Amino acid sequence: MTGSFVTDGDSVQSLPDVLEPGLSLIFCGINPGIRAAATGHHFEGRGNRFWRVLHLAGFTPEQIRPEDDRTLLRYGCGLTTVVPRPTAQAAELSRLEIELAGEAFRRKIERYAPRDIAFLGKMALSAISGTRSIEWGLQTERFGGARAWVLPNPSGLNRAFNLDALVDAYREVRVAVASTP
Repeated sequence: MTGSFVTDGDSVQSLPDVLEPGLSLIFCGINPGIRAAATGHHFEGRGNRFWRVLHLAGFTPEQIRPEDDRTLLRYGCGLTTVVPRPTAQAAELSRLEIELAGEAFRRKIERYAPRDIAFLGKMALSAISGTRSIEWGLQTERFGGARAWVLPNPSGLNRAFNLDALVDAYREVRVAVASTP
């Protein structure tokens, strides 16, 4: 599912999903960054720590390069975003824009039926669910039929979590997903 968006007079493609039915886990960003949308590859930004964290947390035997993002499917994981519109920073999205994208996003998760979904950051789940107080980790309510997790956003702009803290949080999800039949 791709489309085009106009930003400052330039047309920018939205980022294609890396999904297939029945994955163990789907990582869900809020929306694509401009660079990721322009290249067509998830977590392409220079300061983004996603691929490094995924490898260090044990999801992949080697660090995947953004241009090889589709290889994540080999490990039972996929990638998507709640809002398809690319921005330089997620803060450029309004809460309403995220809320409006929420129902279509929920249907997408129901259609692909992963066992688990990991929201990268609290912002999207908070807006979709209307819940202001979201905790890190496993959520009490499922999302689109999947067990839902909230992980820290790996963006380099997220200074609240250093690399070790990110790896620990992601490893917790990996271990839980691996131990679920």
